[in-house]
Amino acid sequence: MDSGSPCQWLRELRLESQGLNPISLLIDCAKCVASGSIKNADIGLEYISQISSPDGNAVQRMVSYFSEALGHRIIKHLPGVYKSISPSKTSLSSDDILAEKYFYELCPFLKFSYLITNQAIVEAMECEMVVHIIDLHCCEPAQWIDLLLTFKNRRGRPPHLKITGINESKEVLDQVNFHVTSEAGKYDFPLQFYPIVSKLEDVDFEKLPVKTGDAVAITSVLQLHLLLSTDDDVAGRISPAVAASMNLQRTVHMGQRTFAEWLERDMINAYILSPDSALSPLSFGASPKMGNLLKAMRKLNPKLVVVTEQESNLNGSNLMERVDRALYFYSALFDCLDSTVMRTSVERQKLERTLFGEQIKNIIACEGVERKERHEKLEKWIRRLEMAGFVKVPLSYNGRIEAKNLLQRYSSKYKFREENDCLFVCWSDRPLFSVSAWSFRR
Repeated sequence: MDSGSPCQWLRELRLESQGLNPISLLIDCAKCVASGSIKNADIGLEYISQISSPDGNAVQRMVSYFSEALGHRIIKHLPGVYKSISPSKTSLSSDDILAEKYFYELCPFLKFSYLITNQAIVEAMECEMVVHIIDLHCCEPAQWIDLLLTFKNRRGRPPHLKITGINESKEVLDQVNFHVTSEAGKYDFPLQFYPIVSKLEDVDFEKLPVKTGDAVAITSVLQLHLLLSTDDDVAGRISPAVAASMNLQRTVHMGQRTFAEWLERDMINAYILSPDSALSPLSFGASPKMGNLLKAMRKLNPKLVVVTEQESNLNGSNLMERVDRALYFYSALFDCLDSTVMRTSVERQKLERTLFGEQIKNIIACEGVERKERHEKLEKWIRRLEMAGFVKVPLSYNGRIEAKNLLQRYSSKYKFREENDCLFVCWSDRPLFSVSAWSFRR
């Protein structure tokens, strides 16, 4: 049942409208959704639609996608209506594929990951003659073309290179296969490409074309978190009584500060609950799909595993925690695009709507097995991989030098830092993605 007076809240909104922070209003709307006060949420979302836009500044764009996600969460309680306006997706669309391409081109994060990954592979496979790479999300031929050229120039004979590429899109794998094999043909480089058209969770690793004598490297870029989803619907729902008892009355005022200044001062930290609250059995807990994947990886006896993941804590069952932490993460992404890409860029608009917008919607609107965007911080991945029998491998010094130069070509605000033999790529001082390398404890 709705609580509070919608008319009273509307009057308060009008009184505050001259200096209203759209992020504060968004937080208030999320509280209403979490507590079941749908009428108040509806009023707030209608007002947000007037002060935010996917074509506005960074704050306006981000808030519009978060408000859309809250709207989807509300109508999910009307399954007939929801299904009629949100048909289920069974595979990647051409827009999804294009958005991934724009993410690679407009932001340095994937290039950073590929560069560090390739350097780690080259150093780990220095004396190997048959190198077999298993790419858990094979989508960008440039990564493997660069590796091929590096191997071609190494001392002695180059290795025979095998690449098993996994992707649910045949179109993507065909493109990677064409470009990589064409490049190998130019140099008479020994290469075999094995496409596996499948979702990662459905791959039968025992049937992969790995042969005795293959030195195996496994690469995972923004994929492992997708296997953390569990059927936690019951735990994920917060009753109005519980929500009312939680200490969620947090406010922040941006005043006249620019969005960049607001980011620099980390004002949004005022919203965020203690990170320890996410270290619960539910958020860290065992996912059967993750357990099966780690077992399958161990059976391949890999010489190297390189993992790239989003440095964020979005696997909790509490809606408000997820809203707070997602705002903290995506505010930096929207700001870096605002600072480095023209606002009129069609590619940027497509990237934000199709990739970021859909991720935000999944984080906010979905629960249970439908919620795939369950990002966790590096500390949890370290614990999980160590418990599965993996040990960290220090990342390349040469790779770090090249990565620094790469980031500087985009903006001086892009930085990276090293911690516990792992790397973080940051916007200003805010870590956004982590890269870590592992080997199997033999």
